Amino acid sequence: MAEEELPDVLILDVGGTHGVLENLAALLKKCFSLITMKEFLGNKEEMRKKIQSVFVFECRPNIGRELLGSLPNLKVIGTSGVGVDHLDLKMISSFGVKMINTPHTVADPTADIGMALMLASARRLVEDSVLNFPGPSYFFDIPHFYYDTDDLSKSIFGM
Repeated sequence: MAEEELPDVLILDVGGTHGVLENLAALLKKCFSLITMKEFLGNKEEMRKKIQSVFVFECRPNIGRELLGSLPNLKVIGTSGVGVDHLDLKMISSFGVKMINTPHTVADPTADIGMALMLASARRLVEDSVLNFPGPSYFFDIPHFYYDTDDLSKSIFGM
């Protein structure tokens, strides 16, 4: 019994500055055969008919008319992250290509960070840490002084 061939997905690269993260690439390899943009451009005629999907990671590869026109069997473009502002959805749909994204992926971490920033701001934690911990410190290039005391009852550490 022959093993079923995986569909091909176009990505910018694996690793490096702008490529798909290594652990994410490992997940993609479970369901897709990865084709990097370098491989695609090096053998465009053979690769163009094989590619059925494109995975956009950190707004790359750039999805334009030229790329969409060169991929006749393209069915879907997937993008990581929340927004799709970096994509021209009308142009993509004019090529008959579907779009997918992950709208709720970072909702909880974003809420956590937002709450942490509000609490830190309300409690003035950054300024307190500058005032309470000995040593030279600067907050927005303004020197701050610290309390030189052995009595920690006048300081609040944590919440």
